[in-house]
Amino acid sequence: MSNVGIRPGRVEDVPRLTEIYNYYVEETATSFDLEKHCAADRVTSWFSKYSSAGIYRIFVAELDGLVVGYCTSSQFRVKAAYATSVETSVYLDKEYFGRGIGSKLYNALFASLIGTSAHRAYGGVTLPNAGSVALHKNFGFREVGIYREVGFKFGRYHDVCWFEKEIGS
Repeated sequence: MSNVGIRPGRVEDVPRLTEIYNYYVEETATSFDLEKHCAADRVTSWFSKYSSAGIYRIFVAELDGLVVGYCTSSQFRVKAAYATSVETSVYLDKEYFGRGIGSKLYNALFASLIGTSAHRAYGGVTLPNAGSVALHKNFGFREVGIYREVGFKFGRYHDVCWFEKEIGS
């Protein structure tokens, strides 16, 4: 989809980003959140953590003026020694799966992290999810392990496969 534009996320995108994310909360085990999010709360509790100056970034994909997906690099873990590691995520509007938009988002994200203090990226994929596994492998992530039955949602346990990618030296 050559007409998809990728740009840094803006605060005015938060309602649409929340709508996209809430699909995953309510309909899939991709997110282990159990309750929908409110856009107003996400401005301060979530969106405010992203910046073009640090290693926590957010990019959105736009098609004909509509935000159809986004990706992030977020804090991997709270402890200080993890400061150069990020956890990456991609979320697409369900109507836009399989069109290469996730790859466009990841291209922008990883290009933006070159030359920063980011050293490693990690991605957790709830299994099964062939599309997300393929995306991560296509971007040079390697599988580092599976957390078995780590999340309980929709009446059953779910495994999460963890992937790792080198960003800098």
